[in-house]
Amino acid sequence: MAGNKKNFEWCVIGAGPAGIAAVGKLLDHDIPAQKILWIDDKFKVGDLGTKWHDVSSNTTVQLFLDFLNECRAFKFDERIQHFQIEKIDPHLTCKLMNIIKPLQWISNHLLQHVATYQGVVSCLAVNNRCWEITVDRHKFKVANVILAVGAEPDRIRHKNVKEIILEDALNYSHLKQCCENVNSVVVFGSSHSAIIIIRYLVELGVSRIVNFYQSPLKFALPMGDWTLFDNTGLKGTTADWARENILGKMPENLYRYQATKRNIRTYLGDCDRVIYAVGFHPRVVKVAGMAELQHNVYNGIIAPGLFGVGIAFPEQTTDPYGNREESVGLWKFMMHINTVLPIWLRYGL
Repeated sequence: MAGNKKNFEWCVIGAGPAGIAAVGKLLDHDIPAQKILWIDDKFKVGDLGTKWHDVSSNTTVQLFLDFLNECRAFKFDERIQHFQIEKIDPHLTCKLMNIIKPLQWISNHLLQHVATYQGVVSCLAVNNRCWEITVDRHKFKVANVILAVGAEPDRIRHKNVKEIILEDALNYSHLKQCCENVNSVVVFGSSHSAIIIIRYLVELGVSRIVNFYQSPLKFALPMGDWTLFDNTGLKGTTADWARENILGKMPENLYRYQATKRNIRTYLGDCDRVIYAVGFHPRVVKVAGMAELQHNVYNGIIAPGLFGVGIAFPEQTTDPYGNREESVGLWKFMMHINTVLPIWLRYGL
């Protein structure tokens, strides 16, 4: 537990995969453990650990294993405990629950070394050339701050149709409970999450499933040393299901319409439940003097001594054909930190 008003060189806010990677890489760059403050409200591997464990990944097991072994500070190769993910074919995808347990092991290991505080940051402000972080009634002075705060699902509320939140929709058993005595469900979106939900609804035998989409399905396509639609395309078992059941023989209870105002007005009102799988937005962090946090999409810089990483502040990448995407995924977060941390170490107040 960190002491009140103690000075630190670095603070990482958030303990999901990006926060874990940030702490590990700071230690790998020889920042003394006692000079690193780590703040989170749970230290349970972020939303990945508390919300999305039942979701099928779109990342291969090998990339998860690469993440676990990338930081010397993780000491993952020195552990005695073994995990189920190590028994899975590294070329396949898996349920996210398989990566959560080893990430929790790493998190617990790091917690024994760096300074920590369990709570929610209410405000950041620059004062006398350092960042002042307010958590509950405590204040910490830090030279540099890394925000790895995660993101919340976008929501489009409709007053006449009850919503099933994304967290429940992506958990098969929760979705089953939500669909008891429900005849029709609308799903907005055509992303990885949306297709998983549609598959669950088909398997649950919901009488009528309506899917509103804005663009045709995309599939990730390996191109040698890079992947076309790597961040927006369907992968793994979810891609296989979509090919067979949406581009192939459409289930009799599934109806897909382009998300025009006319179609939404025509078909939404007759449905019992609605699910929005249309994207995420960064969690709000109040920073004095900044109405909105904007990061440089290439190097993660928000302001001198303030940096962002992870799903809330993703790197923008451009493929050889000029397609721009937000780079999201555990291994991608790690590779991005590898690239930008040497810059961050020099870009202080």
